Amino acid sequence: MKLIATDLDGTLLRNDRTVSRRTVTALRTAVEAGVEVVFVTARPPRFVDTLADGLVGTAICSNGAIVYDIGSREVVRSHPLAVDAARTVAATLREAVPGVGFGVETGHHVRYEPAYVLRMPEDAAAEVPVAGPDDLWTVPFVKLLAHSADHSADEMLAAAEAVAAGTAQFTHSGGQGLLEVSAAGVGKAGALAALCAGRAVDAADVVAFGDMPNDLSILRWAGIGCAMGNAHEAVLAAADRRTLTNEQDGVAAAVESLLGF
Repeated sequence: MKLIATDLDGTLLRNDRTVSRRTVTALRTAVEAGVEVVFVTARPPRFVDTLADGLVGTAICSNGAIVYDIGSREVVRSHPLAVDAARTVAATLREAVPGVGFGVETGHHVRYEPAYVLRMPEDAAAEVPVAGPDDLWTVPFVKLLAHSADHSADEMLAAAEAVAAGTAQFTHSGGQGLLEVSAAGVGKAGALAALCAGRAVDAADVVAFGDMPNDLSILRWAGIGCAMGNAHEAVLAAADRRTLTNEQDGVAAAVESLLGF
């Protein structure tokens, strides 16, 4: 094991969005043993900045669209979603899912139209409401967010793949009725593979942890893909191994076992 790639929400973090002392200790022990820890999340860099102590190094944010240096708080690489692709997805989803609302994630802010009613408490300081849909496309962004209060995230994902397959990359990370849209070909696994190639780390030497469909690609790519005990059924089915839940410090338990302590 040369590198640990771990999701945050529902995986490394407990439900109150904190990192347990046991988990911090396990990750520090891994680093001291020469293992790099990389955080691979749907969250933007500003969320990573708010995490508990002990989390340093590199974060792959926004489902692979951003590579972020936590220590320097600098974006190393960014893959924006083209406006034409976002407009096409939005137009087709408006027809397929009546009442859907849209927002865009820039990495620093969330811009949203009036129909987008989802509010994340941790994004309160980064929210930028706009007058209408056309105002969403006036700044570069890395992710289109589509939300419906009347549909599950799995239903939103199925709808997008049915009407706009190939236009962009679709996934979700468990948010109620929330679909996440990135540029075609952009995902957690691609960003992680590129990062590992730059460090001469093979997939076989990577252990990945996750709980939601947006984690499937890294679990399949890594030498060991480990699903959390609380994971989505598709993740449980695809993973090589299963650990305890995030509330039970499942990542820490697995790392302790792999390192033999």
